[in-house]
Amino acid sequence: MNIPVVTIVGRPNVGKSSLLNCLARRRISIVEPTSGVTRDRVSTEILHNDYVFELVDTGGMGVKDVDGLTEDIEMQIEIALSNADIIVFVVDVRDGVTPLDIMVTEKLRRLGKKVILIANKVDTPKFEYQLADFNKLGFGAPLPMSAVEGFGRSELLDKIISLLPAPCQESDSTEPIMKLAIVGKRNAGKSTLINTLAKEQRVIVSEVPGTTRDSIDVRFEIGGKQFLAIDTAGVRKKKQVHDSIEFYSMARAERSIRRADVVLFLIDTTLKVSEVDKKLGDYIVSESKPCIIVINKWDLVRGVETAKFNDYIYKCLPGLAFAPISFISAKNNDHVVEMIHLALELYEQANTRITTSELNEALQEALSLHRPTRKKSRSPRIYYATQVSVAPPTFILFVNDPKLFDSDYERYLSNQLHRKLPFSEVPLKFHYRARTKVQLNHA
Repeated sequence: MNIPVVTIVGRPNVGKSSLLNCLARRRISIVEPTSGVTRDRVSTEILHNDYVFELVDTGGMGVKDVDGLTEDIEMQIEIALSNADIIVFVVDVRDGVTPLDIMVTEKLRRLGKKVILIANKVDTPKFEYQLADFNKLGFGAPLPMSAVEGFGRSELLDKIISLLPAPCQESDSTEPIMKLAIVGKRNAGKSTLINTLAKEQRVIVSEVPGTTRDSIDVRFEIGGKQFLAIDTAGVRKKKQVHDSIEFYSMARAERSIRRADVVLFLIDTTLKVSEVDKKLGDYIVSESKPCIIVINKWDLVRGVETAKFNDYIYKCLPGLAFAPISFISAKNNDHVVEMIHLALELYEQANTRITTSELNEALQEALSLHRPTRKKSRSPRIYYATQVSVAPPTFILFVNDPKLFDSDYERYLSNQLHRKLPFSEVPLKFHYRARTKVQLNHA
């Protein structure tokens, strides 16, 4: 089921990204006084009075991009306008009607679509007297708004749904079955992979480092199943973060990992594993996320055995030893579908529950092979364990003293449970709780 699309357009710095954040009631688009911050189409789903629609933020019309991406930005705007059922045209009440506003007006008239005119930045009553100036644009009286303050939010949402068809009563869910965060350092091929999955030029692909700034949610379908891919800004060394745009881009990349069900961690085959890759891997591990190490651009490599490359990757990223490796070419669509099927397998593993008897049988086998080391004449003892949650599989171990169990033994237990239980490729979490009870049989 396709949902209606509402596209926000306007010249640079009229508050389009602030408006998207206001309607979504969360910070999605980066908001900066710098012109041209938004480059790609940034979208989110909005629910209002039982109506659901996709809200799309676009780059500023007429912007001259400092990195020479003007044509790419304009193409993304064109696609957003083409897909739109309703267009929200944003102007700045403080500036009055500008030549760029007139240029946007002429373009929208040629499209012949439903247009809602928004006069933004009406932060004080005095600006309401300037609203009449915008009647000349020919889209009727503008709705006054302050996206930053939230003034006019409900009125705009009511106006949007008044122009939408009645909500579809189909019972089939359109919710994506899985969220995939696509992360990696700059130019690893994240945006190319997004476009391959979406089967369209959904985000800008460029050799310019840092082209993607926002985290961009993109729906795609494989085998009749809906997925949500999250394209993220490329991670770079902190000392190389030169401005607030890059700072927020990095923060969004980390948030995308937290949001994800499975992380696709892209490694550029043509480059050595870097400190940035290692830090990103550590962050994925710290968030206990299922992860596929995606070796991208494999089509450019000759004479290298996958087994040897696997050894190299796991040596560089030991914390991700549980994560499977997938060799792909995002550009050529080589093994991309297989990668998604693997992600589904990890998702199922991460949401697997086992019985307490299964867990304790596996734990008993692990203890019989290797007991935890005595500390200060005290023997660490595990009495029994139980699984308390999924995604990731999480266990409480009832022990004589939690302080007697170190990270080395926890790593050993994790490796043993990976081998013996049906979640061999996802991270496991352990919590220790002091309790006096007959311990598991070590014999």
